[in-house]
Amino acid sequence: MESKVKTAVVGCGMISNIYIKNLKNLFHIIDLVAVGDVNHAAAEEKAKTYGIGRVMMIDEIAASEDIELVINLTPAFVHHDVIKRMLLAGKHVWTEKTMTVTVEDARELVELADRKGLYLGVAPDTVLGAGLQTARRALDTDLIGTVSSGLAVINRNQSLNAEVYTFLRGNGGSLPYDVGVYYIAALLSLLGPVKSVHAFGTPAKQHVPEFLYKNAETSPWQIPGSNVMSASLQFASGALVSVLFDGNTVNAEQHALALFGSRGILKLGDPNGFNGSVSLIYAGQPECTLPFSHGYDGMNTVEATPFDFYGHRGIGVAEMAWAIRKGRPNRCSKEYGLHCLEVLAGMEESAATGSTVEISSRFEMKPLAPGYYSGFGGGRGDAERSLMD
Repeated sequence: MESKVKTAVVGCGMISNIYIKNLKNLFHIIDLVAVGDVNHAAAEEKAKTYGIGRVMMIDEIAASEDIELVINLTPAFVHHDVIKRMLLAGKHVWTEKTMTVTVEDARELVELADRKGLYLGVAPDTVLGAGLQTARRALDTDLIGTVSSGLAVINRNQSLNAEVYTFLRGNGGSLPYDVGVYYIAALLSLLGPVKSVHAFGTPAKQHVPEFLYKNAETSPWQIPGSNVMSASLQFASGALVSVLFDGNTVNAEQHALALFGSRGILKLGDPNGFNGSVSLIYAGQPECTLPFSHGYDGMNTVEATPFDFYGHRGIGVAEMAWAIRKGRPNRCSKEYGLHCLEVLAGMEESAATGSTVEISSRFEMKPLAPGYYSGFGGGRGDAERSLMD
């Protein structure tokens, strides 16, 4: 057994519970030794709740001699600064989506990680979950033939959500970047890189606070960027995918994700989770649901905490930790993260200019090995073996 990777979490907000819990309980390869946050009290609370030995300032984490890997769970608009600081300190970094809020900053970090010989992993890691890995296996085994087109749709009231989750009011908080990225990531994991995009966009509305319990807040705000995006994506494979992200509607989420092939149709569940169902449709036959071929279906068996619907968040961290020990590329790589961001930014640019935007970055993502459990033997199962190679 390879030695554990000593790890620290930076950012103790809402998503940190599921990350910390999973990293403490589900993955042999991770040794979570420290947490940090600009809000020291929040870090203290997480350390006490989850039995983490050290509460450290960001500079202390960067300067530590034993911490190899830093997990960045801060808001997107500060990602560049946090990641760059840790890379310059010689740390491997895993970051929540998106890598940064600009392609230029992301490219800088990719080049820095390359120069330093460091790993930089980027969420979403839902692409490593049972649902999307099962879909990938269906494509790789030619169940629907050559994919000619696809569809991806999601809606929310993003401005209303930003009353509660105030980080959404900053750069990277619009629906395409905050939620649409899961749909883009899912498509990339299944179809590979995008060649070009063409899009139309609409900004978020000026939002006047609505919640009574927030009645001290009266000033309106507007989420930056396009909050509604309608786009066509041309993949390098030749597939054409229609995308619709609408953050100016209501919180009655309607998601759709489907791929149309020469032999059949693949319908997928919510890619913002790990257990989205995968259905196969053939001409003249009833729709059938495929059994999961992979572990990490998002169903945790350890003690419940807030936002447990986020399931197996952290699987990308563990997969990268194994990559570090094995000396191989990680799947949710910096190149994958850059490509996700460049597609989103390309859609924004196309909407602003009316032109088709070529996507220059490329990436590769190998599928995980099938046939492993994650809900067996007290919750760990043997699914971590699928992350090793």
